Amino acid sequence: MFILIIIAFLFTLWAQFRVQGTFKKWSKVATSSGMTGYDAARHMLDTNGLHDIAIEPVRGALSDHYDPIHRVVRLSEPVYYESSISAVSVACHEVGHAIQHKQHYPMLVLRHRIFPAVNFASGIAPFLLLGGFIFSWTGLIGLGIIFFSVAVAFQLITLPVEFNASNRARDLMVQEGYIANNEERGVAKVLNAAALTYVAAALLSMLELLRYVMIFTNSNNRN
Repeated sequence: MFILIIIAFLFTLWAQFRVQGTFKKWSKVATSSGMTGYDAARHMLDTNGLHDIAIEPVRGALSDHYDPIHRVVRLSEPVYYESSISAVSVACHEVGHAIQHKQHYPMLVLRHRIFPAVNFASGIAPFLLLGGFIFSWTGLIGLGIIFFSVAVAFQLITLPVEFNASNRARDLMVQEGYIANNEERGVAKVLNAAALTYVAAALLSMLELLRYVMIFTNSNNRN
């Protein structure tokens, strides 16, 4: 089990390096349309009736996200200002989340609803598990596992949300002419690399959860 966790951790690191490398590679390839990330995002929002959603530039690399509370798409400065395959791909992916929000995409709705519980559970789970291991309290370990499971469930729910946003982005980018047909390969590379980071994180969390369950089971058997 420990070896599997190490492998998953290395996979997570590889996924992070890959998304950075892929983004950098395709950020050097300009779109034939000449649209910047902002242009594509604004046009996609307006086309889908989301005129009231603002787009803001933010500092940091790959810090792009959609804020459902304030209803704003925030794009990192390279994505906001540049007219590359990477910039347009990431920008349209974030707009995909805004469209999900408008259409009440079930998995996104579920993720929003459980977020407060996840925020609490992910904060307290490490302390419960640590306390249980230090004092050999299986009950505390079990409680920690329950809270940790909530955080793992959140990551699993995130996967279809991210894949769906990417699929929406790719379809609309081609339909609206943001990219040419021969540029779709680059878009797929960028979005697939980004999706790998979520897959790797979910896998690592699931293996961690399984390890805690095995420790808990062995402790109960010894008692």
